Amino acid sequence: MNAIERKLRSADRFQQRHLVPGVVVGVVKKYGDDRGGLLSALITYYGFVALLPLLLLLSTTLGFVLHGHPGAQKSVLDSALADFPIIGDQLRQNVHSLQGSALALTIGVLGLLYGALGIAQVLQHAMAEVWNVPGVKRPGYWPRLARGLLLFAVLAVGLLLGTAAGWLIGSTLGGPAARVGGLLVSALINAALCLACFRVLTPREVPGRALWPGCAVAGPLFTLLQAFGALLISHQLRHTSQVYGFFATVIGLLSWLYLAAQVTVYAAETNVVLARRLWPRSLLQPPLTGADEKVLSSVARQEERRPEQHVDVSFRDEEAPDGDGPDGAKGPRGGDDPPGAPAASSR
Repeated sequence: MNAIERKLRSADRFQQRHLVPGVVVGVVKKYGDDRGGLLSALITYYGFVALLPLLLLLSTTLGFVLHGHPGAQKSVLDSALADFPIIGDQLRQNVHSLQGSALALTIGVLGLLYGALGIAQVLQHAMAEVWNVPGVKRPGYWPRLARGLLLFAVLAVGLLLGTAAGWLIGSTLGGPAARVGGLLVSALINAALCLACFRVLTPREVPGRALWPGCAVAGPLFTLLQAFGALLISHQLRHTSQVYGFFATVIGLLSWLYLAAQVTVYAAETNVVLARRLWPRSLLQPPLTGADEKVLSSVARQEERRPEQHVDVSFRDEEAPDGDGPDGAKGPRGGDDPPGAPAASSR
């Protein structure tokens, strides 16, 4: 074993013996096992494609619900667009409610709704992947469609609550106090909204108490993205915006959406790791830890597509080079999974 590997194994032993580093490594490794980068990219793509239909749908719906109250309609719409750095002003100037006959309007709204449901489908797929739900146990099209509609209803309620909270803070406080209070309230609302959305998107067998740790972290992170996203992306694109113009704006929005998607996936992975106690994980193999074996078994069982199909997983016992494996790294095989874990067969 060379000096570099000895250092790495020493760091591996340290993180396996301490709670916080062990959980962090467990979340990062689970993100890699589930191809979290690919899931984040899918969420980003479908979120970008669904952005304009969702805003048109929101504007049209507000036109009906808040008919005769243009000020309230503008306030809600501005609150929604404020979450998108760089491109929010352009959307505010170009997004208008649909108009026309009742039949044409109905067809247009249904078309927009169908186009926007793609992001809800992808989010449900991402949650099923993160929780390693076998394909044979995943819901069909119509249950997924119902969940997508419920997700939009939850987001609409969250938007209204955020708008009302922002108006209340702005009217009662002033100066820096209003800014700080707005950020705190936004973090709480984002955490609660994240929890409600995760409950809609996550498989039913996962208990609600397993969803709040990741949401408690994601809420403040979403608030930071909303507050400082424009500054961050403008800094990254300061040399390209004059050259590429609109393309740089689109790249900036995609970058912001990708960061938000990564926060979402990491929050879900945090919930899984804590609910199933998927730590400590090994940085260098061999040997595999008990958590490593449990994750790899779940990933394999996830590929079951038919009721007749059954996947078994087995592992060979291998020791670390020079007997330098961390104490207690080799966890017990089998055992009962915590609530919400898919049954994993290991022999």
